[in-house]
Amino acid sequence: MDEFVQVVRDGPAAGIGDAVVLEYSRREKTRQRAQLESGEEIAIKLPRGTVMRGGDCLRTAHGRTVRVVSGREQVSTVYASAADVLARVAYHLGNRHVWLQVGPGWVRYLADHVLDDMVRGFGLEPAAEVAAFEPEGGAYSSHGHSHTGGSGGAGHEH
Repeated sequence: MDEFVQVVRDGPAAGIGDAVVLEYSRREKTRQRAQLESGEEIAIKLPRGTVMRGGDCLRTAHGRTVRVVSGREQVSTVYASAADVLARVAYHLGNRHVWLQVGPGWVRYLADHVLDDMVRGFGLEPAAEVAAFEPEGGAYSSHGHSHTGGSGGAGHEH
């Protein structure tokens, strides 16, 4: 079983034939077994604190490389044309240490009915979707140290 020990950010897409599809909770784990799209079992053994992103590549000590693909998962996406309302929602979700993905006119978090109810309190209806989840890294993400919690993708970095 090949052991993948290094993340290559923005790795070369050309010439890499195999990929590993992982949901966000698995892309946070530095030690795990996974299955490539081809069905081959691999071991992932990365430095502590490493978070894999969709589009990254994993490399073995002998140079074999595979792509990381963000798996689709249950998310809630909040759409709003009013930037102030969306900013308010993002602020309150952030106060709860929820991982957020931010796009033009929307924010996304891992599906959680409690958070959905909070968003409804702002007069918005979260859309239940199945999508790849790529949350923001955070102000201190370059430090490579994070803690994550359970429900709703809660976590914090320092």
